[in-house]
Amino acid sequence: MQSQCIFSVKTPVGPPVEIIRHTFASQSPQPTRRVSLLAGLHGDEFEGLNICHRLLQILKNLEEQNSSAFKGEINIYPAVNPQALETGTRLWPFFANDINRTFGKKNINFLPDETSRTLFNDLKSNSDLVIDIHSSNLYLMELPQIRIIKSFEKKLVPLAKLCNVDLIWVHPHAQVFESTLGYNLNQDQIPALVVETGICLRINKHHCAQIVLGTLNLLRQIGVLETDEPQVKIAEPRLVEPDGVTMVQAGDAGLFIKKVEVGKILTTGEIIGTLIDPISGQVLEEIRSPCCGLLFTLREYPLTAKGSPLARIAKEESA
Repeated sequence: MQSQCIFSVKTPVGPPVEIIRHTFASQSPQPTRRVSLLAGLHGDEFEGLNICHRLLQILKNLEEQNSSAFKGEINIYPAVNPQALETGTRLWPFFANDINRTFGKKNINFLPDETSRTLFNDLKSNSDLVIDIHSSNLYLMELPQIRIIKSFEKKLVPLAKLCNVDLIWVHPHAQVFESTLGYNLNQDQIPALVVETGICLRINKHHCAQIVLGTLNLLRQIGVLETDEPQVKIAEPRLVEPDGVTMVQAGDAGLFIKKVEVGKILTTGEIIGTLIDPISGQVLEEIRSPCCGLLFTLREYPLTAKGSPLARIAKEESA
Protein backbone atom coordinates (compact mmCIF):
# COMPACT_ATOMS: atom_id res chain seq x y z
CA MET A 1 0.00 0.00 0.00
CA GLN A 2 1.22 3.47 -0.91
CA SER A 3 -0.07 6.59 0.84
CA GLN A 4 -0.04 10.06 -0.67
CA CYS A 5 -1.17 13.45 0.61
CA ILE A 6 -3.21 14.95 -2.23
CA PHE A 7 -4.06 18.21 -0.45
CA SER A 8 -2.43 20.11 2.42
CA VAL A 9 -3.05 23.56 3.81
CA LYS A 10 -1.58 25.19 6.91
CA THR A 11 -3.87 26.28 9.74
CA PRO A 12 -3.39 29.13 12.23
CA VAL A 13 -2.95 26.62 15.03
CA GLY A 14 -2.35 22.88 15.10
CA PRO A 15 -1.36 20.54 12.26
CA PRO A 16 -2.19 21.20 8.60
CA VAL A 17 -5.41 20.04 6.97
CA GLU A 18 -4.53 17.05 4.80
CA ILE A 19 -6.40 14.65 2.57
CA ILE A 20 -4.72 11.25 2.21
CA ARG A 21 -5.14 8.69 -0.57
CA HIS A 22 -4.11 5.08 0.09
CA THR A 23 -3.42 3.07 -3.07
CA PHE A 24 -3.25 -0.69 -3.61
CA ALA A 25 -1.54 -0.97 -6.98
CA SER A 26 -2.42 -3.51 -9.64
CA GLN A 27 -0.01 -6.43 -9.95
CA SER A 28 -1.27 -7.32 -13.40
CA PRO A 29 0.62 -6.36 -16.60
CA GLN A 30 -2.76 -5.38 -18.02
CA PRO A 31 -4.61 -3.72 -15.11
CA THR A 32 -8.37 -3.85 -15.00
CA ARG A 33 -10.38 -1.00 -13.49
CA ARG A 34 -9.31 1.57 -10.96
CA VAL A 35 -11.86 1.78 -8.13
CA SER A 36 -11.88 4.58 -5.54
CA LEU A 37 -13.77 4.69 -2.25
CA LEU A 38 -14.17 7.80 -0.16
CA ALA A 39 -15.82 8.78 3.11
CA GLY A 40 -16.15 11.76 5.38
CA LEU A 41 -17.41 14.47 3.03
CA HIS A 42 -19.54 15.36 6.04
CA GLY A 43 -17.67 15.32 9.33
CA ASP A 44 -20.53 13.84 11.35
CA GLU A 45 -20.82 10.69 9.19
CA PHE A 46 -18.74 8.01 10.88
CA GLU A 47 -19.98 4.82 9.24
CA GLY A 48 -17.99 5.45 6.06
CA LEU A 49 -14.84 5.97 8.13
CA ASN A 50 -15.35 2.59 9.77
CA ILE A 51 -16.03 0.93 6.42
CA CYS A 52 -12.81 2.38 4.96
CA HIS A 53 -10.89 1.27 8.06
CA ARG A 54 -12.13 -2.31 7.74
CA LEU A 55 -11.38 -2.40 4.02
CA LEU A 56 -7.86 -1.09 4.61
CA GLN A 57 -7.26 -3.87 7.14
CA ILE A 58 -8.59 -6.57 4.79
CA LEU A 59 -6.71 -5.29 1.75
CA LYS A 60 -3.41 -4.81 3.59
CA ASN A 61 -3.64 -8.36 4.87
CA LEU A 62 -4.44 -9.64 1.37
CA GLU A 63 -1.54 -7.66 -0.09
CA GLU A 64 0.87 -9.27 2.38
CA GLN A 65 -0.39 -12.80 1.73
CA ASN A 66 -1.26 -12.69 -1.97
CA SER A 67 -0.34 -9.48 -3.78
CA SER A 68 -1.11 -11.07 -7.15
CA ALA A 69 -4.81 -10.91 -6.21
CA PHE A 70 -4.81 -7.21 -7.16
CA LYS A 71 -5.70 -7.23 -10.85
CA GLY A 72 -6.86 -3.63 -10.73
CA GLU A 73 -6.09 -0.58 -8.61
CA ILE A 74 -7.94 0.33 -5.41
CA ASN A 75 -7.79 3.82 -3.90
CA ILE A 76 -9.21 4.66 -0.49
CA TYR A 77 -9.73 8.23 0.71
CA PRO A 78 -10.81 7.59 4.31
CA ALA A 79 -11.45 11.16 5.51
CA VAL A 80 -11.84 13.83 2.86
CA ASN A 81 -13.10 16.60 5.17
CA PRO A 82 -10.71 16.38 8.14
CA GLN A 83 -11.60 19.77 9.60
CA ALA A 84 -15.27 18.83 9.94
CA LEU A 85 -14.34 15.36 11.17
CA GLU A 86 -12.27 16.76 14.02
CA THR A 87 -15.30 18.68 15.29
CA GLY A 88 -17.88 16.03 14.38
CA THR A 89 -19.93 18.50 12.35
CA ARG A 90 -21.57 18.17 8.95
CA LEU A 91 -20.20 21.51 7.77
CA TRP A 92 -16.63 22.73 7.42
CA PRO A 93 -15.96 24.70 10.65
CA PHE A 94 -15.57 28.48 10.51
CA PHE A 95 -16.79 28.59 6.90
CA ALA A 96 -20.03 26.74 7.82
CA ASN A 97 -19.79 25.23 4.36
CA ASP A 98 -21.16 21.93 3.05
CA ILE A 99 -18.29 20.64 0.94
CA ASN A 100 -20.67 18.33 -0.94
CA ARG A 101 -22.37 21.43 -2.33
CA THR A 102 -19.19 22.93 -3.80
CA PHE A 103 -18.45 20.63 -6.75
CA GLY A 104 -18.81 21.87 -10.29
CA LYS A 105 -18.05 25.50 -9.46
CA LYS A 106 -15.49 27.34 -11.57
CA ASN A 107 -12.61 29.58 -10.48
CA ILE A 108 -13.78 30.38 -6.95
CA ASN A 109 -10.94 31.35 -4.62
CA PHE A 110 -12.40 29.86 -1.44
CA LEU A 111 -10.73 27.18 0.67
CA PRO A 112 -13.61 24.64 0.70
CA ASP A 113 -14.00 25.04 -3.06
CA GLU A 114 -10.28 24.64 -3.59
CA THR A 115 -10.39 21.47 -1.49
CA SER A 116 -13.31 19.98 -3.40
CA ARG A 117 -11.73 20.89 -6.74
CA THR A 118 -8.46 19.16 -5.78
CA LEU A 119 -10.33 16.07 -4.57
CA PHE A 120 -12.49 15.96 -7.71
CA ASN A 121 -9.50 16.21 -10.05
CA ASP A 122 -7.61 13.53 -8.12
CA LEU A 123 -10.56 11.18 -8.30
CA LYS A 124 -10.96 11.78 -12.04
CA SER A 125 -7.27 11.08 -12.61
CA ASN A 126 -7.23 7.85 -10.60
CA SER A 127 -10.69 6.30 -10.99
CA ASP A 128 -12.83 4.34 -13.40
CA LEU A 129 -15.45 3.85 -10.68
CA VAL A 130 -16.08 5.78 -7.44
CA ILE A 131 -18.01 4.73 -4.33
CA ASP A 132 -19.03 7.72 -2.18
CA ILE A 133 -20.16 6.58 1.30
CA HIS A 134 -22.55 8.64 3.43
CA SER A 135 -24.66 8.35 6.55
CA SER A 136 -28.03 9.98 7.08
CA ASN A 137 -28.62 13.17 9.05
CA LEU A 138 -29.32 13.45 12.77
CA TYR A 139 -33.01 12.71 12.33
CA LEU A 140 -33.41 9.63 10.13
CA MET A 141 -32.07 6.07 10.19
CA GLU A 142 -31.49 4.55 6.75
CA LEU A 143 -31.18 0.96 5.60
CA PRO A 144 -28.06 0.39 3.48
CA GLN A 145 -29.01 1.72 0.06
CA ILE A 146 -27.62 3.22 -3.11
CA ARG A 147 -29.29 6.31 -4.54
CA ILE A 148 -29.18 6.89 -8.28
CA ILE A 149 -30.41 9.87 -10.29
CA LYS A 150 -32.81 8.66 -12.99
CA SER A 151 -30.63 9.77 -15.92
CA PHE A 152 -27.70 7.66 -14.68
CA GLU A 153 -29.56 4.44 -13.89
CA LYS A 154 -28.62 2.52 -17.04
CA LYS A 155 -24.89 2.43 -16.23
CA LEU A 156 -25.15 2.43 -12.42
CA VAL A 157 -27.89 -0.07 -11.53
CA PRO A 158 -25.94 -3.17 -12.70
CA LEU A 159 -22.99 -2.10 -10.52
CA ALA A 160 -25.22 -1.23 -7.56
CA LYS A 161 -26.77 -4.71 -7.63
CA LEU A 162 -23.36 -6.16 -6.72
CA CYS A 163 -22.97 -4.07 -3.53
CA ASN A 164 -25.09 -6.04 -1.02
CA VAL A 165 -27.42 -3.14 -0.21
CA ASP A 166 -31.06 -3.61 0.74
CA LEU A 167 -32.36 -1.02 -1.67
CA ILE A 168 -31.49 0.80 -4.89
CA TRP A 169 -33.49 4.02 -5.02
CA VAL A 170 -33.75 5.57 -8.47
CA HIS A 171 -35.00 9.11 -7.96
CA PRO A 172 -35.69 12.14 -10.16
CA HIS A 173 -33.09 14.79 -10.84
CA ALA A 174 -33.20 17.97 -8.74
CA GLN A 175 -31.10 21.10 -9.09
CA VAL A 176 -29.60 20.64 -5.61
CA PHE A 177 -27.72 17.54 -6.86
CA GLU A 178 -25.78 19.54 -9.45
CA SER A 179 -23.19 20.69 -6.88
CA THR A 180 -22.58 17.23 -5.40
CA LEU A 181 -19.57 15.01 -5.99
CA GLY A 182 -21.56 12.03 -7.27
CA TYR A 183 -23.49 14.04 -9.84
CA ASN A 184 -20.41 15.76 -11.24
CA LEU A 185 -18.42 12.54 -11.52
CA ASN A 186 -21.27 10.87 -13.37
CA GLN A 187 -21.61 13.91 -15.62
CA ASP A 188 -17.91 13.54 -16.47
CA GLN A 189 -18.41 9.85 -17.36
CA ILE A 190 -16.85 8.49 -14.14
CA PRO A 191 -19.50 6.12 -12.71
CA ALA A 192 -20.15 7.07 -9.07
CA LEU A 193 -22.28 5.07 -6.63
CA VAL A 194 -23.64 7.06 -3.68
CA VAL A 195 -24.14 4.80 -0.66
CA GLU A 196 -26.38 5.93 2.20
CA THR A 197 -26.53 3.95 5.43
CA GLY A 198 -27.29 4.35 9.11
CA ILE A 199 -27.41 7.69 10.90
CA CYS A 200 -24.86 10.39 11.61
CA LEU A 201 -22.74 10.44 14.79
CA ARG A 202 -23.25 6.68 15.21
CA ILE A 203 -21.75 3.45 13.88
CA ASN A 204 -24.01 0.51 13.09
CA LYS A 205 -21.61 -2.45 12.96
CA HIS A 206 -24.08 -4.66 11.10
CA HIS A 207 -24.63 -2.06 8.37
CA CYS A 208 -20.89 -1.46 8.05
CA ALA A 209 -20.16 -5.18 7.73
CA GLN A 210 -22.86 -5.44 5.06
CA ILE A 211 -21.30 -2.65 2.98
CA VAL A 212 -17.77 -4.06 3.42
CA LEU A 213 -18.97 -7.43 2.17
CA GLY A 214 -20.73 -5.80 -0.77
CA THR A 215 -17.70 -3.73 -1.70
CA LEU A 216 -15.46 -6.80 -1.75
CA ASN A 217 -18.03 -8.61 -3.87
CA LEU A 218 -18.12 -5.69 -6.32
CA LEU A 219 -14.32 -5.67 -6.56
CA ARG A 220 -14.29 -9.40 -7.32
CA GLN A 221 -17.15 -9.32 -9.80
CA ILE A 222 -15.65 -6.54 -11.92
CA GLY A 223 -12.21 -8.17 -11.92
CA VAL A 224 -10.29 -5.81 -9.63
CA LEU A 225 -9.66 -8.55 -7.05
CA GLU A 226 -9.07 -12.23 -7.79
CA THR A 227 -9.01 -14.53 -4.76
CA ASP A 228 -9.64 -18.20 -4.02
CA GLU A 229 -11.93 -17.42 -1.11
CA PRO A 230 -15.44 -18.82 -1.45
CA GLN A 231 -17.90 -16.30 -2.78
CA VAL A 232 -20.43 -15.07 -0.24
CA LYS A 233 -24.00 -14.94 -1.42
CA ILE A 234 -25.11 -11.36 -1.93
CA ALA A 235 -28.73 -10.43 -1.38
CA GLU A 236 -30.69 -9.13 -4.35
CA PRO A 237 -31.56 -5.49 -3.60
CA ARG A 238 -35.01 -4.07 -4.03
CA LEU A 239 -35.05 -1.71 -7.03
CA VAL A 240 -37.35 1.25 -6.38
CA GLU A 241 -38.40 3.70 -9.07
CA PRO A 242 -39.40 7.32 -8.29
CA ASP A 243 -43.10 6.55 -7.92
CA GLY A 244 -42.41 3.57 -5.67
CA VAL A 245 -41.64 5.49 -2.47
CA THR A 246 -44.21 6.74 0.03
CA MET A 247 -43.29 9.38 2.60
CA VAL A 248 -44.98 9.51 6.01
CA GLN A 249 -44.95 12.90 7.74
CA ALA A 250 -45.99 14.22 11.14
CA GLY A 251 -49.42 15.80 11.20
CA ASP A 252 -48.50 17.95 14.19
CA ALA A 253 -45.61 19.02 16.39
CA GLY A 254 -44.78 16.62 19.21
CA LEU A 255 -42.60 13.67 20.17
CA PHE A 256 -42.45 10.66 17.86
CA ILE A 257 -42.25 7.31 19.67
CA LYS A 258 -41.39 4.57 17.20
CA LYS A 259 -42.97 1.11 17.49
CA VAL A 260 -41.02 -0.71 14.76
CA GLU A 261 -37.47 -0.80 13.45
CA VAL A 262 -36.11 0.12 10.05
CA GLY A 263 -36.04 -2.85 7.68
CA LYS A 264 -39.47 -4.18 8.65
CA ILE A 265 -41.92 -5.25 5.94
CA LEU A 266 -45.07 -3.31 6.79
CA THR A 267 -48.69 -4.07 6.01
CA THR A 268 -51.27 -1.42 5.21
CA GLY A 269 -52.51 0.15 8.43
CA GLU A 270 -49.73 -1.29 10.60
CA ILE A 271 -48.68 1.06 13.36
CA ILE A 272 -45.26 2.66 12.92
CA GLY A 273 -45.31 4.80 16.05
CA THR A 274 -47.21 7.39 18.01
CA LEU A 275 -46.99 11.17 18.09
CA ILE A 276 -47.50 12.45 21.62
CA ASP A 277 -47.82 15.75 23.45
CA PRO A 278 -45.73 15.21 26.60
CA ILE A 279 -47.10 18.36 28.25
CA SER A 280 -50.79 17.45 28.12
CA GLY A 281 -50.28 13.69 28.14
CA GLN A 282 -52.28 13.29 24.93
CA VAL A 283 -51.60 10.96 22.06
CA LEU A 284 -51.85 13.31 19.11
CA GLU A 285 -51.71 10.71 16.37
CA GLU A 286 -51.13 7.05 15.74
CA ILE A 287 -48.77 6.84 12.79
CA ARG A 288 -49.81 3.97 10.53
CA SER A 289 -48.41 2.70 7.28
CA PRO A 290 -50.43 3.89 4.28
CA CYS A 291 -49.29 0.90 2.20
CA CYS A 292 -47.51 -2.44 2.19
CA GLY A 293 -43.77 -2.31 1.72
CA LEU A 294 -40.25 -2.11 3.08
CA LEU A 295 -39.61 0.48 5.79
CA PHE A 296 -36.22 1.80 4.67
CA THR A 297 -36.17 5.14 6.48
CA LEU A 298 -37.35 5.75 10.05
CA ARG A 299 -37.15 8.80 12.27
CA GLU A 300 -34.82 8.37 15.24
CA TYR A 301 -34.90 11.96 16.52
CA PRO A 302 -38.12 12.19 18.56
CA LEU A 303 -38.84 15.93 18.40
CA THR A 304 -40.97 16.81 15.38
CA ALA A 305 -42.53 19.83 13.77
CA LYS A 306 -45.64 19.65 11.65
CA GLY A 307 -44.66 18.02 8.37
CA SER A 308 -41.44 16.46 9.67
CA PRO A 309 -40.53 13.22 7.85
CA LEU A 310 -41.19 10.13 9.95
CA ALA A 311 -40.71 7.28 7.51
CA ARG A 312 -40.15 6.29 3.90
CA ILE A 313 -41.62 3.07 2.56
CA ALA A 314 -40.70 1.24 -0.63
CA LYS A 315 -44.13 0.15 -1.82
CA GLU A 316 -44.86 -3.44 -2.75
CA GLU A 317 -45.77 -3.82 -6.41
CA SER A 318 -49.44 -4.52 -7.03
CA ALA A 319 -50.23 -8.05 -8.04
